[in-house]
Amino acid sequence: MNGQTAVVLGATGLIGSSLVEQLLADDKFSTVRVLVRRPIAIQHPKLEVLITDFTDYDTYKKNLGTGDCIFSCVGTTNANVKGDKLLYRSIDFDIPINAARFGKEAGFKQFLLVSAIGADARSRFFYTRLKGEVEEMIAGYKFKSFHVFRPSFLVGRKQSERTGETLLTSLFRVFSFLIPSNYKAISGATVAKAMLTAAKQEKEGLSVYYYNEMIA
Repeated sequence: MNGQTAVVLGATGLIGSSLVEQLLADDKFSTVRVLVRRPIAIQHPKLEVLITDFTDYDTYKKNLGTGDCIFSCVGTTNANVKGDKLLYRSIDFDIPINAARFGKEAGFKQFLLVSAIGADARSRFFYTRLKGEVEEMIAGYKFKSFHVFRPSFLVGRKQSERTGETLLTSLFRVFSFLIPSNYKAISGATVAKAMLTAAKQEKEGLSVYYYNEMIA
């Protein structure tokens, strides 16, 4: 097969897991390389699973390898890091930024990033400021195509779905007609499909996608 090679970061998350499935089913991609901290159950002739310590830069760079597209779906929550902002930053900032750095050196042409609504490097709020900083840093690497996806609340099946999130999902659905379009809940599978579609279009420069663009 002479298709493209895609690298996926965050392949076990809501968006990333759906994206991997869609990439494996798409003939444009002959290799789907996922960098993960621990083994995953999926097996497929096109799939390469590389266990990666993201703090070991030599291993990280080697495992990223060469290819065409980098899909960064990495993201944690304040609850998962128990409020540790340094740990939060090491995941949501360091992992995608280093992927961009290594990827640019290796000749990748496209970088596709899951960011967040309200991302702004000058925001007073930690989360939106962090996401904005990531966007600005990766933009500086001047990939041929840089796609930024800014979803609001994500819905879909998770490996560990919390009661609070289930309630919020229900509320978003009931009152969706009152919510501005950019802030509407969107499924992880829909974001993943939008990322795959954008990668196949190979539009040059910076493109930013909100709810309406991702749905389209």
